[in-house]
Amino acid sequence: QVQLVESGGGAVQAGGSLRLSCVVSGSAFDIADMGWFRQAPGDQRELVARMAPGGTTKYADSVKSRFTISRDSRQKTVTLQKNSLKPENTKIYYCDMKYRNGFELWGRGNQVTVSE
Repeated sequence: QVQLVESGGGAVQAGGSLRLSCVVSGSAFDIADMGWFRQAPGDQRELVARMAPGGTTKYADSVKSRFTISRDSRQKTVTLQKNSLKPENTKIYYCDMKYRNGFELWGRGNQVTVSE
């Protein structure tokens, strides 16, 4: 069974950095986009960043220049380096993987808390 295993969340002060990692556990083929979403209580889940197999990236406007997504397709990992964190970045971050056939898989989520 394929699962997405996330790590790297936690608590940090404003201005600090965190690095989230996601590893595909199990045999997975024909992977398309991999990326990260986030969600606060009562809000919709929103895209943070994603990367296509060829390296094309898309970021939410609010994180451009502060967050960087990277991906290792051979090892089936995706990471999100988050710098200059702000209190409003306090949310649960979810790893996301899409297959080429459109099927989508989510990680369990990692809490990120940024204090003043």
